[in-house]
Amino acid sequence: MRDKKDFGCNIVLIGFMGAGKSTVARTLSERYGLEVVEMDQLISERENMSIPMIFETRGEEYFRSLETELLIELQDRKNVVISCGGGVPMRERNVAEMKKNGRVALLSASPEVILERVKDSHDRPVIEGRKTVEYIRSLMEKRREKYMAAADFIVNTDKKSAEEICRELVEKLEECNKNIK
Repeated sequence: MRDKKDFGCNIVLIGFMGAGKSTVARTLSERYGLEVVEMDQLISERENMSIPMIFETRGEEYFRSLETELLIELQDRKNVVISCGGGVPMRERNVAEMKKNGRVALLSASPEVILERVKDSHDRPVIEGRKTVEYIRSLMEKRREKYMAAADFIVNTDKKSAEEICRELVEKLEECNKNIK
């Protein structure tokens, strides 16, 4: 940890799978001493089952409600980096709760970069068996409008180190905080 920092709000990371949310969350934590909440991981732990298993046994609506409840719960805390699952911003209620939680940073990457980052992963059921630039591009396009509506600012992660992304994110966060005060 280098600099303990009080941002005065939570940092909510959204974006497509492979955009860098977990890596950036971890780097922000290491650099600024912030707590990280990986939403999918915490929900999975609390439910004692994987996300695909929750979908299969309880349904997507149940899972989405757990996401909403967690976002509400986290509003009582500050200086937490919240790494959201890719589908969190697809529900309007979640977007409203994210906005109450802090500043929403959309991490973006090109479909080609996303494919390179996720090609060897088998824990992403949405694209398993369909790992092509074309499929990723079409899915990203379906989500683009909701992601853009949720975001307070955007940081592109293509061809940048985690440190570079974090520096840019903090600059944009501080600018955003100035404009809101």
